[in-house]
Amino acid sequence: MATNEAPGTAGADYAERLRRLETARWKQVLNVQAPYRWNLRRLRLGRTLDVGCGIGRNLSHLKDGKNPEPVGVDHNATSIEIARQRGFTAYTVDEFHASADAKPDAFDAILASHLVEHLLEPEAKAVVESYLPYLRSGGRIVFITPQEKGYTTDATHVRFSGFDEVSALATDVGLAVEKTYSFPFPRFAGKFFAYNEFVTVGRKP
Repeated sequence: MATNEAPGTAGADYAERLRRLETARWKQVLNVQAPYRWNLRRLRLGRTLDVGCGIGRNLSHLKDGKNPEPVGVDHNATSIEIARQRGFTAYTVDEFHASADAKPDAFDAILASHLVEHLLEPEAKAVVESYLPYLRSGGRIVFITPQEKGYTTDATHVRFSGFDEVSALATDVGLAVEKTYSFPFPRFAGKFFAYNEFVTVGRKP
């Protein structure tokens, strides 16, 4: 399973890049994650499996004391080590599938944030399908992907994944697309603002 994911995101250098970007001083001063944290929490996802959790940025957003503890999984062992150091429940891919958390219907939601753009279409489908058994019937998958400017900021992005592409992926794995929206700004901003995102929400029958 781990070999399905983009090799450019598997090394320690990529994990350190994530940490460097997240801890940039200007981002701390401006609290740039506040709107993205709000966006995730307003969805009221319940117990969430964060697939491609990286070093735990979204795990921190999901860990609000009101919902069950979120669980993260990533193929990058260094990222998982950092996430655990930060106090999150996180596993490598093989560890997760062998863990007590990997039970059928154990999660209310799956978060796939900045994941599928790192994968070609068949690989993205295989990765998402491998986690579907852990999502309860009626549960949601939230896909978050970068818009045009953000897509250009990471050399490990291999496939632009906008509303059409992600909706097609969701449909292919058996989800009903519930809603799509641009965040935090309207769609046009994605051409010049690197942090504008596509959000696509699918529901498992």
